Amino acid sequence: MAEYLFNQEQSLSLNQAAIFENSIPCNRGLVLHESQSGIFTLRGIVNNPSCGFTRYQVIARGNIALPEGATVTPIAMALSSEGEVRPTSRAIYTPAAVEEFGNVVSSAIITVFRGCCAHVAWRAVAGSDDPTVTPAPILNLKNASMEIYRIS
Repeated sequence: MAEYLFNQEQSLSLNQAAIFENSIPCNRGLVLHESQSGIFTLRGIVNNPSCGFTRYQVIARGNIALPEGATVTPIAMALSSEGEVRPTSRAIYTPAAVEEFGNVVSSAIITVFRGCCAHVAWRAVAGSDDPTVTPAPILNLKNASMEIYRIS
């Protein structure tokens, strides 16, 4: 297991990745991360030579809110792999007012083929699929954490 944190409040633009600091980094070289960045590299290192892949469970948590002066609308965070957002990991929160924080959790299983790598990030995304709803251009995130488990 590896854990990464960033407790200070950060403002994220739409599609921007949250940044993290190393807290309990992976000492086996399976998860690579540069402190103060938002991109994680998951390595496809397998123990069994006949196995073609490894799997990781990625869980990201944090408190999100709209900044002062914003229009109240749904806001969301989601995990992305290789820059592509995982729709099932989207965590949506609709605050009653600006600067009202709510906790969100995103989770995904990421498969990495032997000898390859996958790049994972937790991004601010649109809170609604409705094209008539204008997404919030900025959201605030604090007390962010990401846990990465190798599960197979």
